[in-house]
Amino acid sequence: MISTHQLRKSFGEREVLQGIDIEIQQGQVAVLIGPSGCGKSTLLRCLNLLEQPSAGEIEIAGNRLAFTPTTKLPERRKAEFRSKTGMVFQNFNLFPHMTVLQNVASGPYLNGLKSKAEAHETANRLLQRVGLTDKADLYPSQISGGQAQRVAIARALALDPQVMLFDEPTSALDPELVGEVLEVMQGLAQDGTTMIVVTHEMGFARNVASKVIFMEGGVVVETGVPNEVLRQPQTDRLRSFLSRVEH
Repeated sequence: MISTHQLRKSFGEREVLQGIDIEIQQGQVAVLIGPSGCGKSTLLRCLNLLEQPSAGEIEIAGNRLAFTPTTKLPERRKAEFRSKTGMVFQNFNLFPHMTVLQNVASGPYLNGLKSKAEAHETANRLLQRVGLTDKADLYPSQISGGQAQRVAIARALALDPQVMLFDEPTSALDPELVGEVLEVMQGLAQDGTTMIVVTHEMGFARNVASKVIFMEGGVVVETGVPNEVLRQPQTDRLRSFLSRVEH
């Protein structure tokens, strides 16, 4: 469902991604872990073309793109490629002037994918899925951070993506609100949604992930199933990282 080959991304002289090769099958949940600044979020943004890679290849749901430093993609091609993915950010980025229901319905309606009635029907179904039917008519300022992040997840799902990307979706939340968001994500995993999740929630990585990818310094250091990567790390770099985040 998702693969990259020798994916690179530079910002000026600084190469943040240094030849990333990953492969994620349909229905897998891949969790990206690693220290801050190692390239996890940049990798996610490249997959969604929010950042254009400097070199390498990306393939998502059979749609493949190759990049060089001089590649110029037409906006239409970017939009077509991006339509395969839904992305949820650290900050919820909800429209403050729209109700919860309108926020979720806006994507399919404004992109001409559904009529207003159809978009609202989809939004109601997705709000039920994330447990927020009773908040449909409220505005983002009237709900909690955890609820806002669940709305953001529903909004991403409304475009019917084949892949969901989560960039530290709980890092901006108060600790008591983290569980409700992780519960929704766990439900998506159980439904067979293909997901890549950047997170420091090691419990989620152990219990929900089908693959864990440890990055450091712009490269993939270790990858495998959670029992192997998290319980029997093969490198000193991963052992050191786990000792810091788990204690």
